[in-house]
Amino acid sequence: MRLQPRQQLLELWEAAARTSYRGGGWTWGGHGGSNSISDAEQLLCFIYPASELPGLRLDTPDQTADDVLAALSGLGDSVEIPRLLLRVIGAYIRTYTAGDGRPIFSGGGYFRAVDENAEITPDQLRLDVVDSFSISVTLMLGTLGFLKLFRQSVRREAIRAEIALIEREAGKRLSAAMVGLLRSFTVNAFDPGSAAGRALLKSVDQTGAPTRRVLDDLRRGLGPVRAGLRDLTVGSGSQVDLDNDNLLFECGWSWGIVKDAPDIVTSLDIGPQPKGIAADAPRLCFTVNALAGIADLFSQRTRVLGLLNDEQLTLAQALQRRWDLTRLYWRTIATFGRGAWPLEDIPWRTTNEKESDYYSLLVSAIVVQSLVNDAGGRAASDVDLGRITGVLEELAMRARITRRAVPGDPAVRMHHPGVAAGLHGSDALGPSLIWMLSDFSTTLLKHTIWAASVARHTAVRERLLRLADGIWRHVELRRCADGAARGLWDQPGNVFPDIEARHDEPCWYVTERVVEVLVSAAKSSGDAPPRSPDLVELAHQMLGEAEHLLDQELVSRPLVAGQTIQPRLRGIQAGLQRARAIVGDRPATAQALIYDALLALEGLAAARDSASEAV
Repeated sequence: MRLQPRQQLLELWEAAARTSYRGGGWTWGGHGGSNSISDAEQLLCFIYPASELPGLRLDTPDQTADDVLAALSGLGDSVEIPRLLLRVIGAYIRTYTAGDGRPIFSGGGYFRAVDENAEITPDQLRLDVVDSFSISVTLMLGTLGFLKLFRQSVRREAIRAEIALIEREAGKRLSAAMVGLLRSFTVNAFDPGSAAGRALLKSVDQTGAPTRRVLDDLRRGLGPVRAGLRDLTVGSGSQVDLDNDNLLFECGWSWGIVKDAPDIVTSLDIGPQPKGIAADAPRLCFTVNALAGIADLFSQRTRVLGLLNDEQLTLAQALQRRWDLTRLYWRTIATFGRGAWPLEDIPWRTTNEKESDYYSLLVSAIVVQSLVNDAGGRAASDVDLGRITGVLEELAMRARITRRAVPGDPAVRMHHPGVAAGLHGSDALGPSLIWMLSDFSTTLLKHTIWAASVARHTAVRERLLRLADGIWRHVELRRCADGAARGLWDQPGNVFPDIEARHDEPCWYVTERVVEVLVSAAKSSGDAPPRSPDLVELAHQMLGEAEHLLDQELVSRPLVAGQTIQPRLRGIQAGLQRARAIVGDRPATAQALIYDALLALEGLAAARDSASEAV
């Protein structure tokens, strides 16, 4: 890949440090203003790589790498950097905590009114939103892990006391975010003859089969999801009656706490639980973001460091059930039938009869996440990945990422201003609101890298890596070249001349997603290389021949006084032992070692034959 994640992350850190720390103080907000999501995205640009990549850790001063210190020199030295982050995280948590002690998860300036001339009310600006819940889960888990390790390097009691205080505050915000996600989950049941039912059946029927047969097949395919949803007892989504098998349904997350969502009974200190107003129907964009945040709750790092207490583990288990069921639902819908997948019929059509390539991308993201997480990626078949690769390639072309845009190209609007997602129910407190989605390229790149990380077939993996390179070229061109945002994102006008808007301040919304992409690429490069079963079999056959020839040499060659084996044969034997140790994981490397051994053994045999002929 052209993408060099460590180098790119260090360059991004240098730019983010320069932008965030100005005049001796921390500067919040980008061109979209300051709110609970944007500020969390700004912090995650530092915390997320340091949490996920051991080579970029900041929590142990005496182990901080020199190139990391050079990139973050604007924030201080190895001791000052974690202390600064400690203070800034504390400031963030306190800023977004209400006077009654309730953590705030408002969308603020990320909300837009459908009518550009309408004024958004203060009550609407304070509305909690799923994106804030999700990103707070990721940020607070990163914070708790950072503090747990940083404490071991701290001796001063004042700093240790500050760490303990922020740990309590971070734990409280994490708990409140988990409760918010539980109260934002929704199951929407509807009759097959309704507009939503007809839209769903039209999407899944790619062969023109009779409606009754499609309906029966779909009910069977969704049977496990229906059964799992019936057993939900905590949070929203548990009140829907799914005992009527004649009803169709969809599940996922709404944009905020759903209307009439019950309070979560818990002993955790999370402050008052606000009433919800969001429509009781899932939205794809918020579902994808919720799934991403929830996955961090049961990641290996969370488990190893023990970041959740018993009460939080109970909430996490309830969320994990919804996480599993939601992924299974959308994967079943997206890949339904025996012919072409509904996902391959671009653009995706939602049950409220909206169509967009963006929706195809979001459903693709869920399917890719499902393939990656199921059995650690082992369940990802070459056939499924090949078909997903085709969808991702087509989306990149249709979005003018790997193809040139023409003047007036409507596809450019997906990048700027973005795709509008309606926040149904928000009109209860003022004008109808929308949420703008403008992260098409980074979302596509992230899930392309994920898919490549579990591809076993060489041809499929190469296609995905070529696609990732093409998308990265597009993303890299959108980096800001001047102003306070220099080195950060996002300037889509660099790629699309039709976009006249220019920004002097960084867009943390896009920059943080670039960070996620780079971290995903770095983690992917650390995985074991893909291995072909045919290559493994060939390596074993070669190894068998080489070891047999070595045994012949050991039997026939006379020993040198004082040695059990001649030095040259000892080197061949060591190479073959190494080849056998790695043949299952790195068959190509093992073959290279075996080639060297075979050549050396052939050299010995040829020399012996020459000596025999001379005699």
